[in-house]
Amino acid sequence: MTTEKPYSNLIRSDIADMAPYTPIVPFDVLSQRLNIAPEDIIKLDANENPYGPSPRVYQALADETYYHIYPDPDSTALRDALSEYVGIDATHIVAGHGADELIDLIIRLFIAPGDAVITCPPTFGMYRFDTELNGGKIIDIVRNEDFSLDTESIISLVANDSTIKLIFLTSPNNPDGRTLDDACLRQLLQLPLIVVLDEAYIEFAGGSRATWVSEHENLIVLRTFSKWAGLAGLRVGYGIFPHWIRSHLLKIKQPYNVNVAGTTAALASLSDVHHLKENVQKIVAARERLYRALEAFDFLKPYPSEANFILSRVIGKDAAELKTALANRGILIRYFDTQGLRDHVRISVGTPTQTSTLLEALSTIG
Repeated sequence: MTTEKPYSNLIRSDIADMAPYTPIVPFDVLSQRLNIAPEDIIKLDANENPYGPSPRVYQALADETYYHIYPDPDSTALRDALSEYVGIDATHIVAGHGADELIDLIIRLFIAPGDAVITCPPTFGMYRFDTELNGGKIIDIVRNEDFSLDTESIISLVANDSTIKLIFLTSPNNPDGRTLDDACLRQLLQLPLIVVLDEAYIEFAGGSRATWVSEHENLIVLRTFSKWAGLAGLRVGYGIFPHWIRSHLLKIKQPYNVNVAGTTAALASLSDVHHLKENVQKIVAARERLYRALEAFDFLKPYPSEANFILSRVIGKDAAELKTALANRGILIRYFDTQGLRDHVRISVGTPTQTSTLLEALSTIG
């Protein structure tokens, strides 16, 4: 029996009733739970880059001498380097402690209690989490069976609900890897709301809309170093904003939000783009191989993907049990215990050797 704490009534009631976000179980915890050494685990459950950072990152972190000094609050050097990488003036860019921080800041900037945010599930769960955390209302416009957007429903809804201020879109979308086409995005940019386009996986697909921000006063584009550059553990992201939004966002950003290590690693990554893009091409090639191989299993139906993962519907088997069976062999994949995905698994793209081990395990399970 749980005893109510004497001061629990002081907690915000909406947070007291809020469901927690469920992240991936930490790697060391899984290693102990499975009784498998970390180096023997094939981790394909969090869309991480199997090749890791550029070698220049390790050297730059070792050479950095100013860890004891607060970082530049404006991330000036990083923004200048990003300007060259993205092709848009640095005055549009805000660096963040991962793109997750920027998602939270955007919602705090626009959403007052009672205001609404549109999400299009299945999609990245942090949009819902941060909206609820900030007292906003989530409106879900469920994707079509092929994971395309139900654009007509979105347009109709916005026309009849003045509380809607934001829509979050992901391209390629997580968990299915589908990209958003230009015509659809242009339609949504005509609506009286802010369109936030999350391009966390865009390096694996191409076709970024970052430069569109200079032409659209209601478009925000989010990017990250976690996937293509292998810096998931250092939490560095950035956003491209219209000037008028950026000026307000800077009022609420923590002054030292991107730490020295993260900045150093990101700058080293941007100095070695050619090497990192070669790794991206390896992942794209492995993705195509994995997709073709998964098609051969009669209990899996993979969806075409332009990201670094593949979503598959599980047929004639229990998807959660499939995840567990692979985990017992030291292979970690993602299972979503959520509506519309309970018969699906998502597999991150690994190295060729990791892919071969996964396929061998699937053949024994099948």
